[in-house]
Amino acid sequence: MDRIENLCIAKGMRMTDQRRVIARVLSDAQDHPDVEELYRRAHAADPRISIATVYRTVRLFEDSGIISRHDFRDGRSRYEEAPETHHDHLIDMTTGKVIEFVDAEIEALQEAIARRLGYRLVDHRLELYGLPIHE
Repeated sequence: MDRIENLCIAKGMRMTDQRRVIARVLSDAQDHPDVEELYRRAHAADPRISIATVYRTVRLFEDSGIISRHDFRDGRSRYEEAPETHHDHLIDMTTGKVIEFVDAEIEALQEAIARRLGYRLVDHRLELYGLPIHE
């Protein structure tokens, strides 16, 4: 079983064959696919899977906290397995590639800003949008 399927079972979710395929596709993803891409990959594994099933399953997984949705300004919601550890994203605006990163300096600065403004930081998302530097 893959990671997402195990999380679904741990949350008491009924796992149909089609949900298992979608869970596997999400677990195997090395990118942040949108629903259309998830459908393409899941449908290739099981042609009985409809786009409606992918939409319903993604919503169920998201509502259960198993996956996270991101809106990277390209008009599409993209998904990834809910991370166990925090990370931020850099989005290449020419290719749409999403690069995950962790930076201790940025994390410390965000904490300091929240404290300075009288808050304890409990959550955040940082998305950087960039163009490649051509030298």
